[in-house]
Amino acid sequence: MSGRSPIAVDDMELAERLGLPDAEDAELRLMWREGRLVLGGDPGRFGQPLVVDFTAGRVAHRRRFGGGRGQLIARACGFSRGVTPAVVDATAGLGRDAFVLASLGARVLMVERVPAIFALLENGLARAQADADTTEIATRMQLVHGDAARDLEARVAEAGFPPQVIHLDPMFPHREKSALVKKEMRLFRTLAGDDADAPRLLEAALDVASHRVVVKRSRKAPPIEGVAPRHVLEGKTSRYDVYVHRSLKVD
Repeated sequence: MSGRSPIAVDDMELAERLGLPDAEDAELRLMWREGRLVLGGDPGRFGQPLVVDFTAGRVAHRRRFGGGRGQLIARACGFSRGVTPAVVDATAGLGRDAFVLASLGARVLMVERVPAIFALLENGLARAQADADTTEIATRMQLVHGDAARDLEARVAEAGFPPQVIHLDPMFPHREKSALVKKEMRLFRTLAGDDADAPRLLEAALDVASHRVVVKRSRKAPPIEGVAPRHVLEGKTSRYDVYVHRSLKVD
């Protein structure tokens, strides 16, 4: 990461509310475009600006054709006939996984530590709540700003949310030739760096989850250092390491 401030913000009210820096020579800019909040920088380095949109694009396609409760993430989180757990997505990112889980009927609490990404989520969730096709799903989604590795228990308690299942998708250190080095991921890493505290994040999740913790990893990546997962579910490019406290019961 360069020594420059990583982000500039066009909306001064938003910048003040979230404590975001504002620098003219920043690599990234948070701005409004056509009624949506977007985050972008040099297209050659970062690609198209990031936006959270639960009403269109690949998120909408996945909602319609993703495979329902047969999806790997749903199986890992314990969805089954009669079982719809309450899920905390403690590394919310752009909210794609959280939206999938909410579309399957789950209440989902999203926790995001990066202020600029939190702002994108906040705007995307508001637009989803106002859209007829997604309003029902969006009402099952809550969003809080916090660092799950440090204050997960407090954020869950403040939200009044029962953390049956905690879902984690941390960013891990990577080699320059890794498939993770995509333009979108480059933007994330410019803001947040790698999750060097992943073991602490897992430990916090295990302390707070009542039933299970689910960690999304690339298929060949090692598990997080610490206690070994009880189960592993593998897909073509990714897998889920599942840490089980006790079984989820039929509603």
